[in-house]
Amino acid sequence: MHPIYLIGYMGCGKTTLGRAVAHAASMRFVDLDELIEQEQGMTISEIFATHGEETFRRLERETLGRVSSLSDVIIATGGGTPCRDGMMELMLATGTTVYLETDIDRLHSRLAVARATRPLIARLNDDELREFIISSLNARLPHYTRAAARFDSTQLEDEEQIAATTHRFINQFITR
Repeated sequence: MHPIYLIGYMGCGKTTLGRAVAHAASMRFVDLDELIEQEQGMTISEIFATHGEETFRRLERETLGRVSSLSDVIIATGGGTPCRDGMMELMLATGTTVYLETDIDRLHSRLAVARATRPLIARLNDDELREFIISSLNARLPHYTRAAARFDSTQLEDEEQIAATTHRFINQFITR
């Protein structure tokens, strides 16, 4: 089976759902950002601070190119990955792209809790965070909506919801 790429805005559940689906379907899971961090021995924030965004984008492109040849894998991309030149085209050509959709309120509540670990939003208050989500999501939608499929990832708040959403995902995209 070709790769399944999970794309979508930060906080939409790419990593949470990806891990759960991969485990339940006996597939490999790759989180693109985590793989880059592991290979570079530093966080994404440290890569940006030390080497700059251009270096990170090059690493992201190279890493995506490598993992795109894997089989039986769920790949969680960074929120901006599909928006970079050639990245969405590579994913569309090599696997199934699934846009994980989550409503603004749910994104806001998830990101408000995790804001300290996300450099782009760490210093925003609640109102600024909501405006940032709306603005940047709208800018990314033309890229996200090029995905082969859409999937509602709103219900990932506890183990029961994760299990139900995982089952629904497997039925829709893996069990044929």
